Amino acid sequence: MRRFYSRIAGLLLLAALVVPAGCGVQIKYSLSGASIPPDAKTFSVAYFPNNATMVDPILSSTLTDALVDIFSRRTRLMQVEEGGDFAFEGEITNYTSTTAAVSGAGNTDQAVLNRLTISIKVRFTNALDEKASWNKTFTQFEDYDTSIPLTEASGTLIPEIVDKLVTDIFQASASNW
Repeated sequence: MRRFYSRIAGLLLLAALVVPAGCGVQIKYSLSGASIPPDAKTFSVAYFPNNATMVDPILSSTLTDALVDIFSRRTRLMQVEEGGDFAFEGEITNYTSTTAAVSGAGNTDQAVLNRLTISIKVRFTNALDEKASWNKTFTQFEDYDTSIPLTEASGTLIPEIVDKLVTDIFQASASNW
């Protein structure tokens, strides 16, 4: 009986390996969740200027570098200066700090948490499949204690928010889910 189940398992494994090879559409999948068409070879990322009302001096370069980094690490695509098969350009449209939580002690309400929010507008061009191109706005945030000035908190918050943003962009452009 054990031998029977071993043969069945072997046949199922063989079928799983052979059947997808006969499909007409070819998309390569990776452990990173990316599904990059096999014809795609390059990507390009233009500098993302900070056009928000409030500006942090490291935000543009941090965002641009992080987007390059995620595609370099998680795909087989090679970076080119411009005109990649996957091309990204855009701008930072919002960088704001607002009150996120208030505590009422007696008759006085007092802010206890602030929220740093960053929004970016991204234009993604898929040179191999124009229907897969898009324009989207991505927004992420992190909360921080009101006792810490934004100028101090931003050094930790910006990399955390940027990581979330580039993950969202990666999934929107390189995943078919």
